[in-house]
Amino acid sequence: VQLQASGGGLVQAGGSLRLSCAASGNILRINTMGWYRQAPGMERELVAAITSGGSTNVADSVKGRFTISRDNAKNTVYLQMNSLKPEDTAVYYCNTNAATAQSVGTIINDYWGQGTEVTVSS
Repeated sequence: VQLQASGGGLVQAGGSLRLSCAASGNILRINTMGWYRQAPGMERELVAAITSGGSTNVADSVKGRFTISRDNAKNTVYLQMNSLKPEDTAVYYCNTNAATAQSVGTIINDYWGQGTEVTVSS
């Protein structure tokens, strides 16, 4: 499974960005899709995740400002980020748990995108 993320960039505090991540490959089923972030010197943390049925889990630090959504037909997850703060500055990684068809059968695994950088200036 390949995950292609886009939408990062430089924005002033209070601004907005929308991240997108499209999954491709020999996918049978995508379960959870989500976004994680890692700031310099910090551990990677969950920002938000969404199940195939649309249930979401959003970190308290971004609740009310960030919205996660997905388009199952396009195997794509989005992260709408509003009211951005300097502390949101990080590399944002797309993640998915997906089932793929392999020669040995169906394999369920976690996959990561390459990361997209978000910088919020004060």
